[in-house]
Amino acid sequence: MSFSKAIAPLARRVSNMLARGSVTLSNASGKLQTLQIALLSDEAKDTVEHFEPFGFTSNPKSGAEVLTAFIEGDRSHGIVVMATDRRFRIQNLQPGEVAIYDDHGGFIKLTQAGIVISGGGHPIAINNAASVTITGGDIIADGISLKGHKHSGVSAGSAQTGLPI
Repeated sequence: MSFSKAIAPLARRVSNMLARGSVTLSNASGKLQTLQIALLSDEAKDTVEHFEPFGFTSNPKSGAEVLTAFIEGDRSHGIVVMATDRRFRIQNLQPGEVAIYDDHGGFIKLTQAGIVISGGGHPIAINNAASVTITGGDIIADGISLKGHKHSGVSAGSAQTGLPI
C-alpha cells in the first residue's frame, strides 16, 4: 500500500474538522442553543449545539455565518464555535476597543474616549437594581445638568420651585 493511500483516511478526517456555513434556523429556548446550519458544500446539519462564551449569548439571524468544528473529523456531531454577522458588525473600532451590538443599531462601546451606549431608537431600561450609583461626574438629560441646573420661581419657605431651566 502506498503512503498516500495509507494516510488518506487521516487526511480526510483532518479536512473534515472545520467547516464554514450559515444559519438557517435557531432555537434559543434550551440551556444550550441549537442551530440549523447549511455548510458550504451544500451539507445541512440540524440541531447543532452553539457553544457561547460564558456571560454572553446571542440569537443569530438566518444568514449569519458560522464556524463549525467536528471532533476528530466526525461529521455526525458538530458544534458551532463562532457565529458572526457581517451585515450588522460595528466597524472602525480602535485597537483595544470593544463593542456589543444588535441588528437594530443598539450598542455598548467601550472606547478610548469613554463608554458609549445607544438604544438604536429604542428605550433603555435598568431593571431590578437596588440602587444606581454614579460617582465623580454629572448626569445631563436634554441639556440639563443634574449638578448645575437652576430653578425658576425660587422663594424662601416650604413652596416648591419651578422646573429646571
